[in-house]
Amino acid sequence: MPQTDTARIEAPPRARLRWWTELPLILLVYASYSAGRLLARGDVSSAVDHGVSILRIEKALHLNAEHPLNRLFTREAWLGVPADFWYASLHYLVTPAILIWLFRSRAVRYRAARTWLMTSTFIGLLGFTLLPTCPPRLLSVGHGFVDTMAQYSDYGWWGGEASAPRGLGGMTNQYAAMPSLHVGWALWCGVMLWRHGRTPLAKVAGIVYPLLTTIVVMGTANHYFLDAVAGAAVMGVGLLLTPYVMRGADLVRRRLGGWFAPDSGASHGAGSSIVSGGCQTSTGERIPRQRESRSGSGAEPGASPADAGDGAPAPAR
Repeated sequence: MPQTDTARIEAPPRARLRWWTELPLILLVYASYSAGRLLARGDVSSAVDHGVSILRIEKALHLNAEHPLNRLFTREAWLGVPADFWYASLHYLVTPAILIWLFRSRAVRYRAARTWLMTSTFIGLLGFTLLPTCPPRLLSVGHGFVDTMAQYSDYGWWGGEASAPRGLGGMTNQYAAMPSLHVGWALWCGVMLWRHGRTPLAKVAGIVYPLLTTIVVMGTANHYFLDAVAGAAVMGVGLLLTPYVMRGADLVRRRLGGWFAPDSGASHGAGSSIVSGGCQTSTGERIPRQRESRSGSGAEPGASPADAGDGAPAPAR
């Protein structure tokens, strides 16, 4: 990731972030992600048509890596079973773990990273809505794919409906294949590990994790290669939009703060306005460190702080 792409969005947040405000925000985004997948089920026939079209485009471009990977995972259980666990769990474990790590040790950069992830996720939801896509595993048998999640379901908690626990398949949208947010989120994790990891192992993990995730989503027949490309593209667009989203959030915060701030007129009436030395004061204003006279009135116009420092009116000159 180019240095200039993220350097301009890593300005320190203006307000200190607290976990009790961040956690509900992240949960809200995840709930929106889950609800959006359910609401964007789309028409099954259209989803199948989109999946077949993607497969045809890949074959025309000689990009069809799903078939050999899927045959390998289907034939070799020692590859297929770990891949299914990878697909079903790491997406929901690694991403939150890196968010927590950034919040605790890289707080200056956390806000930009979190905003990038959330912005990209909402863009992905638009993709699910506008282009419902049938994953390879749900195409007809004639297309040559095997659902490894169903084949190895005895090894895990999932059944034959993606990575959802048995009996809860209706809680997920199986036609939300384009773009692949598994790949998109893995790419985000990789960038965070590469940029902010202090050890060579962290940087290696930043490269390996998104690459292996891309292989896993294709080998398990959950995504096409172009789904993975679209997931990376969504993250790129989200990165470009992040500075604007952050500025918009700052603007909303300032306006809300202005609405709920105390009335400025009341503070003026209380004599709290401060003017610079050498300027005459109007009624209700005071000069810094100036004391009020015993009668409750301020210093006479034109008096200096030294003249009015004892609380008595300044002598005439």
